Amino acid sequence: MIEVLGFPGFILAGSALAFFFPAPFTPLTDYITYFLMIIMFAMGLTLTTPDFKQVAKRPLVILFGVIAQFVIMPLLAIAVAKALGLNPALAVGLLMLGSVPGGTSSNVIAYLARGDVALSVAMTSVSTLVSPIMTPFLMLVLADAHTEVDGLGMAWSLCQTVLLPVVGGLVIRVVADSFINKILPILPWISILGIGGVVFGAVAKNAESLANIGLIVFVAVIIHNVLGYVLGFFAGQLVGMPTAGKRTVAVEVGTQSAGLSSGMAAKFFTPEAALPGAVAAVVHNITGAIYVAICRKLDEGKETSESASA
Repeated sequence: MIEVLGFPGFILAGSALAFFFPAPFTPLTDYITYFLMIIMFAMGLTLTTPDFKQVAKRPLVILFGVIAQFVIMPLLAIAVAKALGLNPALAVGLLMLGSVPGGTSSNVIAYLARGDVALSVAMTSVSTLVSPIMTPFLMLVLADAHTEVDGLGMAWSLCQTVLLPVVGGLVIRVVADSFINKILPILPWISILGIGGVVFGAVAKNAESLANIGLIVFVAVIIHNVLGYVLGFFAGQLVGMPTAGKRTVAVEVGTQSAGLSSGMAAKFFTPEAALPGAVAAVVHNITGAIYVAICRKLDEGKETSESASA
């Protein structure tokens, strides 16, 4: 639970410093690619071969979940951007947030919410590995006609910053499993530091504009995130998933890789486009903690009612 609760606290504190004292944090934007590689390499180290065996055991369920994520979140991003009248930079930033794979914190949230953890890990892994194809494709197809999208450049960048580090981390996990098991508890914090580097740089670079448009960005990200949870849950219900499965699909659809979104938006669009991802790094973990609390409360109520009727 500490990763879910401590993460937004760290990001909030660092973002506040970057906002009020941008000068020391602005140079972080020069190292976005390296921060993203650190995040993804740490994720790769947490994966094991049994995680991928889950894909073979339940290919249709996992495929459904991944498709739901890559359909619901980009379309929601467009709808929210239009409803709130976001400017082109923020609109493309929100679309980027909706088009990236699931965030690594989703696995922790699914576990704490008593979801299907194996399904969560498999969905995160698959969505991450296919992101060099899916993310550029979605951006090319769905971005505003006036927004120039370098699809090939984005695909190559995602191969460098996502695919290679994840695969490299997985290989090292297989080769040095006993050593990696000893350092597993610190890996989430390595990812958090990497995300901090991306987010703090984005906030510092946009400190002036954030003062003027910050509220609308928070509103857009919260609506996008919450509706992702709701529609993800109902998508699971649509195909008859058990409660644990529905909870997991809700988390996987609603929780995006905020650091990757912010970094890619800053690299391929404008600094302002990185703001939705930067804000989501905080929002997604706060809503995740609230979601966990709701699921636990529902379970307690169900257990109480079953005890009373027994």
